[in-house]
This record gives sequence, C-alpha cells and structure tokens, in this order.
Amino acid sequence: MRWQNQEESQNVDDRRGRSVSVGGGIGIGAIIMALLALLLGGNPLAVLQQASQQTPTQTQAGSDGPYQPQTQEEAALSKVVKVTLKETEDVWHKLFREQLGRSYEEPTMVLFSGRTVSACGQAHSATGPFYCPADEDIYIDLSFYQEMKNKFRAAGDFAMAYIVAHEVGHHVQHQLGLTTKIQQQKNRSSKAEANALSVRLELHADYLAGVWTHHMEKMSLEETGRGMLEEGDIEEAIASAASVGDDRIQKQSRGYVVPDSFTHGTSEQRMRWFMNGLKSGRADNTDVYTIPYDQL
Repeated sequence: MRWQNQEESQNVDDRRGRSVSVGGGIGIGAIIMALLALLLGGNPLAVLQQASQQTPTQTQAGSDGPYQPQTQEEAALSKVVKVTLKETEDVWHKLFREQLGRSYEEPTMVLFSGRTVSACGQAHSATGPFYCPADEDIYIDLSFYQEMKNKFRAAGDFAMAYIVAHEVGHHVQHQLGLTTKIQQQKNRSSKAEANALSVRLELHADYLAGVWTHHMEKMSLEETGRGMLEEGDIEEAIASAASVGDDRIQKQSRGYVVPDSFTHGTSEQRMRWFMNGLKSGRADNTDVYTIPYDQL
C-alpha cells in the first residue's frame, strides 16, 4: 500500500509507553442488575459496560514527551494504521452519504502497548485488536503484527491495513444499529445459535473491509490517477483474514476444530466475504445476515 507521504487521521489516542493502574471493579450490585436485565429480556452486557465505565481508573504517562517508536518497523506500522484510519474516514463519509443516506461519525483509534483500559474492560495485547461499542474506540497493540507474521505467516503493510478496516467495519455496524440488533438476538438464543450470530457479524465486518478497499482504490485513482494498492496487497489482506479464522486458530491451539464454537468464521469464509465486498462495493448489502448458515 502506498502509505508514505499520505495524510494521517487525527482521531488517534496514542497511549504507548504508558503504565496503567486500575482501581475499583464491577461490584455485586452491578452483577445483580445484569442478571435482572437478562431475566427481563434486556442486555446484561450493556449493564456491565456501564458499570465498567463508572469504575475509577488511573492512567499514568511513562514519559513527558510523545512516544518514540522502539524500532523502524514500529514507526512504519504506526504510520500505516494512522493513514489507513484516515482513508476509512474518507470512504465511509462518502458511502454513508451516498449509499446509506445518513451521516458518519468517526471512531477513535487507541494505540497501546501491553495493556490499557476501555469502556469494555481492560485491553491486553494478548486479546488482539478489537472495537469497543461502548466508547466507539478501536484498540490496537502494534505487537499483534509480530504474531500475525511469526505465528500465522501473514505479513505486509496491507495485512495490517485490513485489520484496521475490519475493526472500522464493526464501528460501521454499530453506527447502523446492527450490533445492538444482533446482541438482542443472541440474548434470546442458545449458545450455538449465539455463536452463529457472532460469525455473521464478523463476516460482515470482513465484507465491509472489502467494500472499503474497493472505494479507497477507486477514490485514489480518481483523485491522483494512481491507486493506493500495490502488487500483492490483496493477497496480504486475504492472508490476514485467513490467519484469524476459527478453524485455523483452533487447529493450531487444540489440534482439532469444534465448528459449533466458532465465533469469527473459518479462514475460507473470511477470505470469501472480504472478496465479496471488494467486488461489489455496496455498503448496504446485508445478505450475510439472511442466507442459510451453511451457505456462508
């Protein structure tokens, strides 16, 4: 991806190099309220998230000045994710206006090292990148790239760009009310059915990452006469999507797979839905939620 000399997003909260101490916790009262919400058909997760937001926390900076990357690779990855976030802002503002008939609200990307706090609880480097709908922030520890490269054999700048685009896809789902809708359905479902709904949500985020790639390249060609993508970038994104497939992760960690426990989809499904979005460019396509599960 041609990210050098490109504009970076300003919606970045860089917490790298800071230590975080957490006080308080979710009390028994919040747990009781969550159980009541579950019994009354509400969303217990929302109660716990609200309690987590009210939990006193303290963040201390490790140094007075801006964080200095430890390696050239970290400096490059930092630039890649910031440029990617800016590209998602440009594309999704356009698509929300032209295809979805509404306004897009930009998320904030939190860069951290080791651990930090979010409205969804503590964020650890081991959990990987994630989107928290409670604060509408995307959390990324750039060391995740090393795991992708060393453990899953997925490398390249556009592999990391895909990760950002996928998490922004979850933000788009949240903006459109799909996250809440799926969570309500999960609350009324069995464990296996809830897992299947999670798979649909994740595959849709892969699809939206493909939609973003389609329009990012198209807009760049129209504006500059040269696209953002370079040879091999799509292959990098596909490899990145495949690296986080449930079947691949379970095979590596357990030695076998349990399809009913899948929450993100198989490697093949994730690659296919990314390519579906790349080919169509339609942000308003929600077929992933309606077609039979065995056809995903």
